[in-house]
Amino acid sequence: MATTGWLLAVVNQKGGVGKTTTAVNLAAELAAQGDEVLLVDADPQANATSGLGFSPTNLAHNLFEVLQDECSIEEAIIPSGRVHLHLIPASIDLAGIDLLFATRIARETVLRTLLTPLCEQYQWIIIDTPPSLGLLTINALVAANGLIVPLQCEYYALEGLSRLMQTIDLVRQHLNPSLEIWKVLLTMYDSRTKLGEQVEAEVRKFFGAKVARTVIPRNVRVGEAPSFGQPVVEYDPRSRGAVAYKAFAQEVKEYGASRSR
Repeated sequence: MATTGWLLAVVNQKGGVGKTTTAVNLAAELAAQGDEVLLVDADPQANATSGLGFSPTNLAHNLFEVLQDECSIEEAIIPSGRVHLHLIPASIDLAGIDLLFATRIARETVLRTLLTPLCEQYQWIIIDTPPSLGLLTINALVAANGLIVPLQCEYYALEGLSRLMQTIDLVRQHLNPSLEIWKVLLTMYDSRTKLGEQVEAEVRKFFGAKVARTVIPRNVRVGEAPSFGQPVVEYDPRSRGAVAYKAFAQEVKEYGASRSR
């Protein structure tokens, strides 16, 4: 294993692709396997926060306050109620960060400066990003060692990805040379349709070995779990969605182990 932890960002500027679901379940499953994990909710919608059972409006501190220097990052970290899993919650105020940071020096590197020291405490830091390529997502790309890119198995799956790839290339060139895509994860896969097979074939042709072996099926339990404030791996561990996310977490661990050799 690496001497310090890995910092992964879950990114896709397209909404509704299973990004938050992936971030929450990956974090929960890695923690369930005994690794120390910090989930960072960097999305103003705060779905990762509520997905772990917290109301964003009832918490003492959050990521916005950290970014505004109103509290330390250590003060914003809360126990998730699950062994080995901690959370930095989000708030709706994060929606104004682009404007608030307009004149800030080194504004793209703020999250990296805050999170990198925490890699000594956590084996995995996972950032859930907004469905946009704004400053919060750029900060996540600059901070991260690797990227998880969820892609919905639908007709327009690859649409808009060219802009994400361009942004990743620019960040790699100017701010984070070691940034790489770890895994592209196909989500909401319906084996009953020919479309699912076609999209999978197209994505695997485009990304090659970067595409995860595991495919997340369309599964009602995955959709139900957040309303109970739980990851699906906890809500219904034997459901098809939970089994798939457990397998995906194992793939991520294997990739991390291979990278640290």
